[in-house]
Amino acid sequence: MDNENMMMSLIENVEVNEIVGTLNKITQVQAAVQKELKQGHDYDTIPGTSKPTLLKPGAEKLLMMFGLTSEYEIIERIEDYEKGIFAYTMKCILSKGNYKITEGVGSCNSKENKYRWRWVKEDDLPTGIDKSSLKQRSNRWGKVEYQIENDEIYSQANTILKMAKKRAQIDATLTVASLSELFTQDIEDMRQFIQQEEVSNLTEVEAENVKLTFGKYKGKTLKEVHEIQPDYLDWLASNAKEEVMKKAANMVLNSSKNNKESNNKQDEKVEGFDEVVENELLF
Repeated sequence: MDNENMMMSLIENVEVNEIVGTLNKITQVQAAVQKELKQGHDYDTIPGTSKPTLLKPGAEKLLMMFGLTSEYEIIERIEDYEKGIFAYTMKCILSKGNYKITEGVGSCNSKENKYRWRWVKEDDLPTGIDKSSLKQRSNRWGKVEYQIENDEIYSQANTILKMAKKRAQIDATLTVASLSELFTQDIEDMRQFIQQEEVSNLTEVEAENVKLTFGKYKGKTLKEVHEIQPDYLDWLASNAKEEVMKKAANMVLNSSKNNKESNNKQDEKVEGFDEVVENELLF
């Protein structure tokens, strides 16, 4: 039987009413999923992308909603400590009881840009390196950073393995009820990496100059907000969605506290000196 005849045979044996019923059920499930998942926690919208990105908490919540369990299998593993190359390909199998429902595959390796390179400020460049030969960028505070080879890749082998596992899990989850129509997964990794990079490289001056993009103080820097309403920074330090915002708020608060303690000590020294001078004049 040729391909055309096989296709016709398949179509002729299809129960149209069953297909319509299944498609309607899928639409209902997708609507329920959109209602239950929370933006910013279970999924997020990345500017410039056509679909929201499914995040790991969202994938885990979906598996619980459907009563699915996950198992993982390493399909390929490369660990070359001499060359600093680590690569993993994982398979995630989703099951309901003893029945396999679907599976997904995810891979990650140390040659991906976010693992191979790291961004540093000029003061952190290795001695003797020609900065003009390096790729440059300006961070959100307008400071120039330079791209250099990541010499700490060995400590990230486990992170790379976990990333492959997470990608496999989300890939499998998106096949359930055709959820790939609603979400994508490709953008989350870069978003998380950029946030981690910003948090680890944040300086005190940069923290003071972080601008709020929401709320009643939108457009003002954290330093300006601290001068107006310090307790608002306390709230940000605990409740801000972005980790970099939490850290920046904490840094501004700690800097203010340290400056205040330093000024108090200086005042005590001055007062003590004045007392000594006064006593000497009296006697």
